[in-house]
Amino acid sequence: MPDYLLILLAAVVVIALAVYAAQLWRTVWARQRQQAEVLNSQRQRLHDDLRVLASSLLDGQLPLIEGAIRIKVLLDNYDSSLSLAPQTQVFQQLYDATVDVPTHENWKALSRDERRHHEARFAELSEAHDQQAREAARWLLDEGLAGRL
Repeated sequence: MPDYLLILLAAVVVIALAVYAAQLWRTVWARQRQQAEVLNSQRQRLHDDLRVLASSLLDGQLPLIEGAIRIKVLLDNYDSSLSLAPQTQVFQQLYDATVDVPTHENWKALSRDERRHHEARFAELSEAHDQQAREAARWLLDEGLAGRL
């Protein structure tokens, strides 16, 4: 009789552990689903923001340098293959050419002459890369972002 009790006790312990393991797996699967939803939501926001920025750059509602920098940063976070695509390299070039320019409070702290110097550089870069940046923005809208959600 004691052997049967031990077998019964072992079976109860195994069943209890199996139920506990199933609960843990359900928790893991729920967290994975939630993380996937968050990532999909972030990706959708980045996709939408890239479309808005590219459209704004094409419409002239966004300065070329600012638009190029913003698009480059979002592309890096959205899809590195798009960021490295030959069609979008102008955004990286403009980013690299302006990476040392102070922003926000540091920009405000610059002297008037320093700001004018940077603004003159922005104008040179805009003139030199305007067409290429517009082509890159158009490519993003027409092909680059198509079907990438």
